[in-house]
Amino acid sequence: MDSFKDLFESVKLYCEADPEVSSIGFNKWIKPLEADKFENTTAYILASNEFNRKTVCDFYMDVIKRGFKENFGFDIEVVISVKPEEDEYDFPELKQKKIEQIIDDVKYEYTFDTFIKGKSNELAYAFSTAVAGMNDNGMNTKEVFNPLFIYGDSGLGKTHLVKSIEHEVKRRNPDANVIYTTSEAFLNELIKQISLKNMIAFHEKYRNADFLIVDDIQFIAGKESVQEEFFHTFNEIYNAGKQIVLTSDIPPSKMATLDERIRGRFVLGVQVDIQPPDFETRMAIVKRKAELLDLNLNDSVARLLSEKIKTNIRQLEGAVKKIKALTVFTNEKPSISMAQRVIKEILIENRPSEITVENILNEVANSFGVTPADIRSANRNAPISMARKITIYVLREVKGMTYKEIGEELKRNHSTMNLSYQDAVDMIKSNMELKAKIEELIKNLKEI
Repeated sequence: MDSFKDLFESVKLYCEADPEVSSIGFNKWIKPLEADKFENTTAYILASNEFNRKTVCDFYMDVIKRGFKENFGFDIEVVISVKPEEDEYDFPELKQKKIEQIIDDVKYEYTFDTFIKGKSNELAYAFSTAVAGMNDNGMNTKEVFNPLFIYGDSGLGKTHLVKSIEHEVKRRNPDANVIYTTSEAFLNELIKQISLKNMIAFHEKYRNADFLIVDDIQFIAGKESVQEEFFHTFNEIYNAGKQIVLTSDIPPSKMATLDERIRGRFVLGVQVDIQPPDFETRMAIVKRKAELLDLNLNDSVARLLSEKIKTNIRQLEGAVKKIKALTVFTNEKPSISMAQRVIKEILIENRPSEITVENILNEVANSFGVTPADIRSANRNAPISMARKITIYVLREVKGMTYKEIGEELKRNHSTMNLSYQDAVDMIKSNMELKAKIEELIKNLKEI
């Protein structure tokens, strides 16, 4: 036999031919059974429900065992279980890949039409449509909204807004030189062109933009060469009267390691934030995304998604996409149980990983120009001492460690940890720049 499934079909044929098994009994109870797996000398079989399983065990187990012995030549143990329902079934790797492929194929355009406006984002939406030229009120937006700086936590729709600006500007003026990029892509391209000694092409590309849109601009903070290049790019575009749009997780004032010259440029125009959506907006988002995906969600399923996924629109959209993929894959209608499973998976996938002591040591060391070994050493020079006190502060605030635990980690007397922590608290209270730096450091840790 090529497989256990083929062998079990032979067992079924044996049972069907057995004079003790009626045709009705065979078709109703034995034929629907499915082969699961064969391990050692045990055959595992699946029944569709508990009633069927019990009936087969009570009335047909002997003939099934005889069928296995006929095919194997020796006695086989038979275990019959209830087949897991689809909503509770952990998909094998192949099925999971197919679902992920369906999700990847489920797409819709980032436009203002597909953006859901609510109280949490209405100002950012208004400024974005103005920059895109949709508000014909005689206002020179480049004087008022240049640059337009949109900030807010990850997953609240900043990228959707700026991609909508890009789409609308290109629709209105196909000849406009609109460049959308991320700070990471900007950095990678800069490194590449430096290595190729081709900075002229880099300058021509970015400095001649009619619209420059940079997503996640916060990541240029602390990177001197990138900040220097972006400073000159910004000036060229701004002085030419062209539009700049930027997004960030935090406002310029909170970017502790940002060059002051660039911070000054970022606040020349308008800064606007996006807040997490309220329940009504989340419901509208779920309904609209389902509509765009031709997915019929009833109010109960939409409400469940909106109640459980509260702070991240990207996760909410992901849940709708995953339900769409499951309906395509299983050919089932969206249900409460399907939504519960999707919510559970999304919340587990997006659960922040544990922040370790080493994560904290590395992050503090990078921020203060020392090494983790320096922090653990007995060296008392000012930069290392400062970094050590901040490490103690972060270990206490983020990890909730006791002074004894911190002392053991840093190989120091725990009785001095309290004093170092209080020193750090006093420094942070009296130094706003240091406070912003620590806040950014802790935020970075939570995103690792």
